[in-house]
Amino acid sequence: MTAAELCFPANRAAPIAARLSLADAAGLPIAAEFDFRQTGPQSWDILVETDGGPLKLSGGGARLVAGGEVLVEAAETEYRGLYRRFVEITATGASDVDLTPLRLVADAFMLGRRRIVEAFEE
Repeated sequence: MTAAELCFPANRAAPIAARLSLADAAGLPIAAEFDFRQTGPQSWDILVETDGGPLKLSGGGARLVAGGEVLVEAAETEYRGLYRRFVEITATGASDVDLTPLRLVADAFMLGRRRIVEAFEE
């Protein structure tokens, strides 16, 4: 992680948004922005800039667009798939843990700059 900015609402102790600058093992820059102040229908998008043009994954993974062409348009099944996996690992007593996201959060807290933003009201 090369830089992080964490936004803390004036009336809360936990961050409500973050802007991260990272790099992969080869030094390729990666930017990530998270903002939990969104109202209305919840959504997330993953945007990737490639040599062949932009790639966008949206709708909980249901829609994939590359270079303006829709490659995948499916029903939203993100949570159904997660719950199916929970049932599988519970039934077998298996573990399915990726600690990488927790490590990124820890790095952001250790290296990040704290910024107080407007109060957050639910």
